[in-house]
Order: sequence, then structure tokens, then C-alpha cells
Amino acid sequence: MTIVQVLGTAQDGGVPQPGCFCTNCQQAKLSPRRRRNAACLGIVDEQTKEWTLVDATPDIKLQMEQLETALHPKPQSIWLTHAHIGHYPGLIFLGKEAMNTHELPVYAGAELGEFLHHHLPWSTLVENKNISIEALQHGKIHYQGDYSIIPLLVPHRTEYSETFGFVIKGRESSLLYIPDIDRWEDWEEDLLSVAKEVDYCLLDATFYSEEEVKGLGREPKSIPHPFMEETMGRLQPLVDKKELTVYFTHLNHSNPVLDPGTDACKTVSQRGFKIAEEGMRIQL
Repeated sequence: MTIVQVLGTAQDGGVPQPGCFCTNCQQAKLSPRRRRNAACLGIVDEQTKEWTLVDATPDIKLQMEQLETALHPKPQSIWLTHAHIGHYPGLIFLGKEAMNTHELPVYAGAELGEFLHHHLPWSTLVENKNISIEALQHGKIHYQGDYSIIPLLVPHRTEYSETFGFVIKGRESSLLYIPDIDRWEDWEEDLLSVAKEVDYCLLDATFYSEEEVKGLGREPKSIPHPFMEETMGRLQPLVDKKELTVYFTHLNHSNPVLDPGTDACKTVSQRGFKIAEEGMRIQL
């Protein structure tokens, strides 16, 4: 049996975000239940008790604590989506100052692999053999014990590296994980068609709507993320037929759905969609 455990659900800066005093951040400072770590998954092979991380976030210490006490003390591998600050800086804890791992497989796209090889402090991890960088290829199936992982290239700001989403397939069901993407219409794949082939989706929900972004004083067209309202519109047919369960993740600190009392949060629930919560487990 394979379990996907949600270890983080926030955009890169987390909730509360440093230096922010918006309502959501203030509430998170007052209540631990409102806090959210950067988006991350743990994949657990229940038979062998081995586990894998999807992304190495700035919150990696807290996220690993949820898995390492009951399972193997170190991850079997780490799979990176891309080179933005919420997704790879946790690698630094694999070095000699902390875990001092030995040739831990870190799966990354070609551009991100080059970035890690040639930029300090990440290159030190390679030189000291704390990590072994393994190349990701779009559509190539990687078998990991009782489950498989299929990388999917997605369009997202490419100033540092390419970006991947992942399909995780267990014995009984499968899950599509895309925490970051520019626009669904920019993707070579059709979201609805891809979603028809899986049972669960965990998708980019950085911003809820254009109104949220305008409230931040930003131009909606400049934001490289699909709005939750749009994603729900695209996947509503499958959700209505109960052929697909959709969870939203990678929530920006400004997102109104962080407050369960808002109309936005109630709308998500009424339409049959769900907000991912840290600690939740999905059996595949």
C-alpha cells in the first residue's frame, strides 16, 4: 500500500509569511491551527516503511518530523519540482552540518541539476557526495517499490529551471500533483484529459480570483498561476460525476480560502472541491 501524506500546503513563503501583517497572517500568528508550511508531499511505502519527499522546502525539518519517527530515519529519495525558494532550499540540511546523507538520490530536471552542480552551497552537497542528482525526463516512468512516479513538464517561470508536476501511481489509484503552473492553456496537455486518467488531483491554488490579485495592487495578467475559480470551472464535470477528487494546495497568504468562514471557502466546498490540509493522507 502507498500513502501520500500532505506535509505542506502554502506558497513558498508559508503562512504566516515573514514581514506580513495581513488578516490571514495575523490569524496564523495567533493560532497554530492556521499556520501552513510550504507545499510538500511525503510518499510512504507502507510495506517497507521507506518514504520519499516531493520538494525540499524551507520547512523541511518540521515536515520530516512527521515521517521519520515512525519510519526509516532518512528519506529514500527527494523529487524536486523546480528552483523557486519554496521547493529546493531544504536540501542544505542534507550536508555535513546536519543530516550528512550519503549519495541520497535527488531527482531534478536537467536545468535544475546543472544549477545544483555549479552553484554554492548546493554544489558542496554534490562534491561531498551527500546527494546524487538523478535526471528527470518528461513522461519517463520511475518505479519506487510499490508505486511509480511519472514526471510531467509544465510551463512555469523558467528563469532558473524547468518545472515538473508528478503523477504518482499506486496499486489501486493515482494522483496528479502540480503545485506550480503558469496557465492551464499554456500547457501542452489538456488538464481535463489528464485528470480523467487519475483519481485525485492536488493542484496550484496560489490565488483564488482576479479580485484577490487586484486587491494586492497587482495586475492579474502578470500573475503566473491559474486562479482557483478557473481550475474549478475546468474540472467541475469530473467532480460533479464523482469521478475525481480535487484538493487545492500551494495557497498564498492572501488567499481568502485560508479562512474557513469566507464566502470563497464555502464556495469551494459547495462545488465539491477541497482545500488540502497538512497531515492528511491519501491511500493509493
